[in-house]
Amino acid sequence: MKVTRALVSVSDKSGVVEFTRALAAIGVQILSTGGTARLLEKAGLPVTEVSAHTGSPEMLDGRVKTLHPKIHGGILARRDKREDMAAIEKAGIAPIDLVVVNLYPFQATVADPDCQLEIAIENIDIGGPALLRAAAKNYRGVAVVVEPADYARVLEEIRSSNGVAEATRFALAKKAFAHTARYDGAIANYLSCLDEDQQRGAYPEVFNLQFCKIQDLRYGENPHQSAALYRDLQPVAGGLAGYHQIQGQALSYNNIADADTAWECVKSFAEPACVIVKHANPCGVAIAENPLAAYQKAFRTDPSSAFGGILAFNRALERATVEEIGKQFAEVIIAPRFEPAAREFLASKQKLRALEVPVSHQAQAHDFKRVGGGLLVQSSDAKVLEKKDLQVKTTQQPTEAQWADLLFAWRVAKYVKSNAVVFCRDGATVGVGAGQMSRVDSARIAALKAQNAGLTIAGSVVASDAFFPFRDGLDAVIDAGAAAVIQPGGSVRDEEVIAAANERGIAMVFTGVRHFRH
Repeated sequence: MKVTRALVSVSDKSGVVEFTRALAAIGVQILSTGGTARLLEKAGLPVTEVSAHTGSPEMLDGRVKTLHPKIHGGILARRDKREDMAAIEKAGIAPIDLVVVNLYPFQATVADPDCQLEIAIENIDIGGPALLRAAAKNYRGVAVVVEPADYARVLEEIRSSNGVAEATRFALAKKAFAHTARYDGAIANYLSCLDEDQQRGAYPEVFNLQFCKIQDLRYGENPHQSAALYRDLQPVAGGLAGYHQIQGQALSYNNIADADTAWECVKSFAEPACVIVKHANPCGVAIAENPLAAYQKAFRTDPSSAFGGILAFNRALERATVEEIGKQFAEVIIAPRFEPAAREFLASKQKLRALEVPVSHQAQAHDFKRVGGGLLVQSSDAKVLEKKDLQVKTTQQPTEAQWADLLFAWRVAKYVKSNAVVFCRDGATVGVGAGQMSRVDSARIAALKAQNAGLTIAGSVVASDAFFPFRDGLDAVIDAGAAAVIQPGGSVRDEEVIAAANERGIAMVFTGVRHFRH
């Protein structure tokens, strides 16, 4: 497939001048429109306006310019079909071998919550998607480029062989169809959020999502299930799906699910922190002056559960920390960076998976959960509380040390499956009770975990992810040794629970926020 003629019309003009200059230098004729044509002409490049090529001036303020037989005939004619080529020759239509198009910035336009419908409508591209779909449909004879990132690859192939390889054309065609699908999905999402008064709601009547596959996985949660990992086309900065694996076996479905919990939890701390996750729950969390100390404190919470766990750190790891981890069996270690000496040590443990993920506190807009025949969609639980947001409900006031531990425990409880009860002291978990039908049972399990680890709960603080509906849950954590409690409040029996806390002589604060995690 020789490239003799290219149509270049882009909204994202990154690198387009350099790319087009290189095309022109090897003899490719350039057709262009509007702002792209003016930019190329200003750069001194030989450009033929589409209106001059078709003999038809633009119409309707530029709404109609490329919707013409001389454009679409030149793109859609099948090069290996004699009748097609004879038909365009008879009609005086020249073949177009390369289509370089990206679309009006609709997504960026409607990202403004105050965007008016009229502005959104004007940013719906018509000719661009038609060009992309035509070129992608006829990929056997035409190359289509939607992303500036592909300019270098396409240019190299044209330089080396005067054309673009069929495998490349097919890959580019798939990318173009995904691009137009995402674009149309964004339009449908926006428009179906509007009511009859054109007021914008939070959730569209028709919800379109698009994700890009990163890799196939060996299997899903269980060996009889298949699985794959996908990422958002516009991923949140610092999300686990953007990981870089520096060593170790391929990640499993369960590795990734647990790693996400560990990473989301650890990056919520400003201090050096370590989070150890096993079966979707943190089994040890700690903050300290450095990653090594944080790991040692977190590991002490529940050494038996930490066996084969997922470890996450919010600081770069040096050799001393990974050597200490190496004394135990871990599945995955996640950190923003591994220092060279740490990598050198990890190389001796080739099965251990090590992931680098940049730290960012940006939250995803939505969480999703599949149900039979449908999808649950909610805003992310991104609420962060500070001391000023909490209300002391008891006569006894928390000490300064307790305030720090209460806030720490509250952050941990957010990532523990409901019902969650988390005991903490000195910036570390000492007992975690998770996933029980009864909050009292979660408290008992947390106390048992601490006992099994040889830790004492006496004088600790406790976080409950939801309110205590009866005083029995509060009595259970006090009996275990808690001296201060943080909970959402909001029960019809709050006064009974507050009275119980005063009777037992502990401090209790309300958050007004619940952290159920199912």
